Amino acid sequence: MICSSGCVNSEIRLKFLADLTARFCFPIHVKNILRIIFPTVLLLAFLGSSAMAQTGKMATVDMRKLFDGYLKTKQAETALNDRKAELAKEDSSFVDDFKKAKDEYQKLLDSANDQAVSADERDKRKQAAADKLKLLQDSKATIDQFERQAQATLSDESQRMRANILNEIKTAVAARAKAAGYAMVVDSASETVNQTPVVLYNSGENDLTVAVLAQLNAGRTDGATPTSVVTSPSSLSGTNTPDVNLR
Repeated sequence: MICSSGCVNSEIRLKFLADLTARFCFPIHVKNILRIIFPTVLLLAFLGSSAMAQTGKMATVDMRKLFDGYLKTKQAETALNDRKAELAKEDSSFVDDFKKAKDEYQKLLDSANDQAVSADERDKRKQAAADKLKLLQDSKATIDQFERQAQATLSDESQRMRANILNEIKTAVAARAKAAGYAMVVDSASETVNQTPVVLYNSGENDLTVAVLAQLNAGRTDGATPTSVVTSPSSLSGTNTPDVNLR
């Protein structure tokens, strides 16, 4: 980004790049919710519902394995990586143009102080420098707006994809559980608020993870491992983009 004084702010730009390269994964907020909800669910299941204890069957699934192993998750990650690369390339182009314009501005500013030319000529050059400064300020605003919009767009797309994938997984789990006569399915990967496992013992006999994952991926041939998370071009790393002060 460009700071308020008109410089290329490396720290803020690094944050922009970090946001762009954030991994598409099992959402953290879902994990936190599970830590709170599932202990309560288990307590109610085992202590507060005698009918459940007498007639119901319980199964388990590993939601993280389902999310990470679902081929649609890999497709979504690849699509997001492609989009990130496009945005990073476009942002790099904006910044390169800004740097070139800044160099031109600095030359105009220096020439406006050249005592070898007439006062009228110096005034003309000062006006040209002022006009160039206005263009730089407009460019600054454009870059800032683009980066804000890029972050918002990627965040919205990522959340939407996660939500859709989780809904599909939950639907598949529910269908499998109903077909097998299970009254409840617990996430075996969930943790309590103390970060201890909710499921202390699981024989695996009633675990539906493998079956559900096979059902989700049935008929899909796009199971290639997705490319690694996009690393932004070196021109966007912030370390080689000097600060520029507009005076």
